[in-house]
Amino acid sequence: MRLTEEQRAVIEHGPGHARVAAVAGAGKTTTLVARVLHLLSRGVPATRILVLMFNRSAREDFQQRLAAMAPSGQRLPDVRTFHSLGHRLTGSLTRWGVLAPRQLLSADWQVERLLRQATLGVLEDDAERREAALEADTLEAFAHFCGLVKAEMTAPDALYEHHDYSDETKHFVAAFQRLETLLADQGLMTYADLLYRPVRALEADPQLARRVQGFLDHVIIDEYQDINQAQLRLLATLAGREADVMAVGDANQCIYEWRGAHPDTMREHFTATFGPATDYPLSTTFRHGHALALTANHVIAANRRGPDQLCLAATGNPRTKVAVEQERGALLGALGRWQREGRQLHEACLLVRSWALSVPFQLQLLQAGIPFRLAREDRFVFRLPLVQALSGYLRLARNPALLHDPALVLRLLEQPTPFVARERLSALALRLTETQAFPGREDSLLSGLKPIQRRNLKRRWALLCELPRRGNWTPARLLAHVVESLDAEKVLRRAAARREKGEEDVRLLDVLVEQAGEVKDIDAFIELLERPVENHADGMLITTVHGAKGLEWPMVLLAGANEEDFPHYSRDNPLTPGRLEEERRLFYVAITRTQERLLILHDGGEHRPSRFIAETAWQDCAKVDARLTGADTDTSPLAVTSPPLMSGYLEALGRELPLIASEASVVAEPGAGYSVHEYRPGQRLRHAVFGEGEVAVVEGDPADPIIEVRFSQAGRRRLLARRAPIELLPPWPVPSIQ
Repeated sequence: MRLTEEQRAVIEHGPGHARVAAVAGAGKTTTLVARVLHLLSRGVPATRILVLMFNRSAREDFQQRLAAMAPSGQRLPDVRTFHSLGHRLTGSLTRWGVLAPRQLLSADWQVERLLRQATLGVLEDDAERREAALEADTLEAFAHFCGLVKAEMTAPDALYEHHDYSDETKHFVAAFQRLETLLADQGLMTYADLLYRPVRALEADPQLARRVQGFLDHVIIDEYQDINQAQLRLLATLAGREADVMAVGDANQCIYEWRGAHPDTMREHFTATFGPATDYPLSTTFRHGHALALTANHVIAANRRGPDQLCLAATGNPRTKVAVEQERGALLGALGRWQREGRQLHEACLLVRSWALSVPFQLQLLQAGIPFRLAREDRFVFRLPLVQALSGYLRLARNPALLHDPALVLRLLEQPTPFVARERLSALALRLTETQAFPGREDSLLSGLKPIQRRNLKRRWALLCELPRRGNWTPARLLAHVVESLDAEKVLRRAAARREKGEEDVRLLDVLVEQAGEVKDIDAFIELLERPVENHADGMLITTVHGAKGLEWPMVLLAGANEEDFPHYSRDNPLTPGRLEEERRLFYVAITRTQERLLILHDGGEHRPSRFIAETAWQDCAKVDARLTGADTDTSPLAVTSPPLMSGYLEALGRELPLIASEASVVAEPGAGYSVHEYRPGQRLRHAVFGEGEVAVVEGDPADPIIEVRFSQAGRRRLLARRAPIELLPPWPVPSIQ
């Protein structure tokens, strides 16, 4: 086994706690397997070692490698996930009479049934809110809320106040309490309870906690940056004061804050929980070449809260090509070149920040007949409820007879939601298709509805009746008309359980209107939206960045690298410094999935390229890579935007290159830009392209704000203030009062 000096240091670590900061592709599994074998060779009993992996697939991979490398007949230690550890501990506490026996709900439908019962229980007398609360997205958000309460080990009302939930979720706290009662009364538990119940029991009884301590000498935890409070507190209880804890992870890859993780877990939280530790870096990646290692280093350097650690490409790694293109056929062109080189589509992966951003690429691939597969089959375009509804509006415009179809009319009344119970909408759809007239104000079918609900339903029926007269419009014009008539953006934001979900739905609307503009034939566009698709095993994978954690591909295409998409924010949900760093960590994880080729795609047009593209300094990284690999034999000084970072990388490799600062370095350095002013509404400024204007809105990180400017000649524009070529002008003179 060939090991680096850094890996050997981790393997041979002596007494005491240890923190191992491992970059993406650093060979963590190999190192940890060798660490376990080292402990066993030193006489540590296998029963005194516990290895914790983040998920089942990682656990199985580790077990297989450990068994393959261990001497024949060697007894091996326990390798578990946190849930399997919690399951075993729950069994012990139940046998001891501490916990009441409960059955684990292993099927999603079983959990959903209880979520529905809890929701119905607290909204029994509120029919309209109850119907909205039972929608799939809201139930999913409620399930996430319940899981997060138990992951954070906090009170539900405190968690609700801390997070950004919409008005449609006010029942969550009461419903959580009702759910807990249902679980207890029926003798049931969820996966979250496998940790939540034992931790509460152990922390409430110090004598009980001592009963489960003292059995371990060494605990090794992988992906430590992603553990939550319940996992951390269980680990601290089991380790006690006797066991040495080795935490392995990368704070720069902490991307599950929405699930209870925190980047400080690898730093301050570890010391506060376990005490002082020896720090070890695993800085060498075996996944990709210098160009991508440097690109990743440039991006993450802008995070002030991250660890000061460079990612170094190992000698012998494949060269990695990095490119940035504007998406106008760039995806299809890249896949065509890949296949002409004899490569397979299943070796490539398309990554997106959110599923909504995958829609235009799904449609492109469908039109081109290129096979693909989705990590979540419910995210195929034709299966999205909002797409089904919008397709229905378009079909109605082409075929007036569909006004007599109760199923279609019901679908169009339901999406986007009018916040009316489904039973009433079903009866209304049946009446409308029979009479072709909206009921009068006194009709019993409308009794109990608020005036605004009646008006909205009447307006929607009027829209349905007028659509057949618009059947000759282009798809884009017709979709835009439907969206505006329904006030769909406002409705989707209000209906979403969490703000980010509402914004993703609104972005999906934008994407569909944009894609409709690419197709002139409305019937062809309808067919494209409704075309049934199945996963192709030999096709390119499409998944989100969160779903790609821990994986790698020869070619990665990162799509939707636009401002407001990645990083994700909006006027109603501006970036805070903490959220910007989380988005940057997500971008870092996305690009470091690559082995040989990375293509970053942005939309162009109204969607500005993501600030993260500029932060990568990818062109400079390619130049340095060419010098290091001998592809460029020029010996003249190389102009780069960040000489200190490049020099640090070269020094760590033991290499030298003559570097000078390029003229653009002031733009690319974190915290630097064209200007360092504090902006406020009302300020006058001059832009090198758009001319003079006045600041209307200031958003986001005060150190790197987004400003919206009213220009005299160019209208309203949103700008990255620190990177825009602007200068402040003196305020308008104030007339003196005589």
